[in-house]
Amino acid sequence: MYKIAPGSVFPWHNHTHAQFGIFLEGGGDFKVGERMWKISKGDSYFIPQGLYHELKTDSKLATVVIDFFTPAREDYLSEALQPD
Repeated sequence: MYKIAPGSVFPWHNHTHAQFGIFLEGGGDFKVGERMWKISKGDSYFIPQGLYHELKTDSKLATVVIDFFTPAREDYLSEALQPD
């Protein structure tokens, strides 16, 4: 789960994993491949492996997103398993 500051930009990028996510709070402009739309609280998305995408969050509200990757991202798993 991520909390993203208002007005943040995740520039055009891709992953070697498929990605599925749900916006729990906030939103912004979301571009996946050639398609762009406004995404907001309660919306979900799927990004196939290798497809470029970007997110520009709204400037007024923090955004909270939960992401799932398949296959699992080893870098995220190692971070999640670290003790506080």
